[in-house]
Amino acid sequence: MNTERVKKAYDEAVARYAEFGVDAAGALDALQQISLSLHCWQTDDVSGFENTGGQLTGGIQATGNYPGKARNIDEVKSDLEKAASLIPGRHRVSLHAVYGDFGGQKVDRNQIEPKHFQSWIDWAKDNGMKLDFNNTSFSHPKSGDMTLAHRDQSIRDFWIEHIIRCRRIADEMGRQLGSKACHNLWVHDGSKDITVDRYLYRKNLKESLDKIFAVKLPNVKDAAECKLFGTGLESFTVGSHEFYMGYAMQNGIMATLDMGHFHPTEETYDKISSLLLYMPEILLHVSRPVRWDSDHVVILNDSVQLLAQEIVRAGALSRTNIGLDYFDASINRIGAYVIGSRATQKALLQALLEPIELLRKYEANGQTFERLALLEEAKALPWSAVYDYFCEKNSVPSAEEYIKEIQLYEKTTLSGR
Repeated sequence: MNTERVKKAYDEAVARYAEFGVDAAGALDALQQISLSLHCWQTDDVSGFENTGGQLTGGIQATGNYPGKARNIDEVKSDLEKAASLIPGRHRVSLHAVYGDFGGQKVDRNQIEPKHFQSWIDWAKDNGMKLDFNNTSFSHPKSGDMTLAHRDQSIRDFWIEHIIRCRRIADEMGRQLGSKACHNLWVHDGSKDITVDRYLYRKNLKESLDKIFAVKLPNVKDAAECKLFGTGLESFTVGSHEFYMGYAMQNGIMATLDMGHFHPTEETYDKISSLLLYMPEILLHVSRPVRWDSDHVVILNDSVQLLAQEIVRAGALSRTNIGLDYFDASINRIGAYVIGSRATQKALLQALLEPIELLRKYEANGQTFERLALLEEAKALPWSAVYDYFCEKNSVPSAEEYIKEIQLYEKTTLSGR
């Protein structure tokens, strides 16, 4: 896009927003400080590099067979670098435990160590990125339907050790990179059919968590993620929203809100202000459920806009860790990254450009017509001109120009896989 035209449109947008008392340049400064955590599992459909093979289990399912899937760590890194080059700003990468650099050796999950992720830490340093981490409870001979909540103590102990090691890996990432790593704890534990011992399983899970978090680590932000249910585990999920909300509040860790993990009629944004009254920070997984937790590519829809608005309106940008979580194998995987990341940024920018002071004045005065009218008019303000300028400032293609960049990468790199 013509740089001069982008700047002219931006200047006009700045003037238009100023009419509402909104500082567009200040909004861009705030957006520049927001780092999204890009999920590594979009590159290879959640396969990882354990060399165990087999089908995904634990309620995880990637659909589609678009060509160009990453087959090794180098290809994952290449894809992440390409995606990052098309997303304005500086961002993080979130790794799952199965993405270690195991050198072709079989390393069980209760044996993983920071050394298996040192090459990732070095790569992050070279690329000006920070890292986050996740334990991996699914797709393992000992996962089944239960892990930390299992009736068998030896199974629980295996997964307790795995997650303690994951947190130590995250701690080392945070120490070396100078930025605390979020470690997100999620296990799929549940039942396909009717369960009569729910209290027992939840008691087991709580006791397992107590052992895991007894290990104090200074460079980790701990989070725990709830879920409504998993595919094949529809009747009971041990780690429900209520379970983890209570545990997080009681133990001073973050709750993770995944946009696809609630009832289809629930909106995730409405939970943010409640949780932030009781915990210092939260972790978000931005996704797009279709009917339910189907992990579609994030787009600029109402749910994402509402999420961004609530974060900004609550003054919670510094208390909210924002990660993406989807794995769409039906389209170009790099394109999926860029669409989802830029949609999330666009939602945040719109929220930052909202004439919030005037809206609050209307609300305080009971001027509900004026409030609704202004909310509607704000949707048509020239935020896209501001975002295009943000891209140009970050030396990233603006508007639709990233499409041809991804097409070229597919032709030169992905097509050879």
